[in-house]
Amino acid sequence: MTDRPPAPIKTPCIKVCVVDGESGLCMGCYRALPEVAGWSRLTDAEREAILAELPSRRSRIRPEKLAMF
Repeated sequence: MTDRPPAPIKTPCIKVCVVDGESGLCMGCYRALPEVAGWSRLTDAEREAILAELPSRRSRIRPEKLAMF
């Protein structure tokens, strides 16, 4: 047993938690609600796979909506 705290979990969260109704994605990090809710239960590999996909998801949200942030 170790007295060290657990390593922090890598996250794309930028504290802009607004879900776009059309795409179902968070307008801050581009994750879907089930991904946000289950993030801490995913493996490192699962999180890395989602992180790699996030930049391409931005195009699923209309630009005029993203301009608000």
